[in-house]
Amino acid sequence: MKLATFQAAQGYNLAKSALKTENPAAKAGENIAKPAQTTDANVVFKAVHDVAATVAKGEQASMNYMTGNADPHSVVEALAAAELAVETAVTVRDKVVEAYQELIRMPV
Repeated sequence: MKLATFQAAQGYNLAKSALKTENPAAKAGENIAKPAQTTDANVVFKAVHDVAATVAKGEQASMNYMTGNADPHSVVEALAAAELAVETAVTVRDKVVEAYQELIRMPV
């Protein structure tokens, strides 16, 4: 297992636990209450929670399939959505890191 995969799993677990501690009534797949003001932090916060909820749906669908409570089509759909969400999050993260590195390289 690559170290990056392990770090991604740790980050996911931290985000998942933060979601549970900040909003214990929230369940996987439910929309987070929209904030009164739209700020950059709120947008990022909501995006992280949406990714975590999508991944949680995929996990739940997998568990339901293993226990015989879900059809294969719904599992494939949920896992494809989770994969797409994680790939999108990783791409956005890479772009943010790249932009930060460009800023650091700029002469003052």
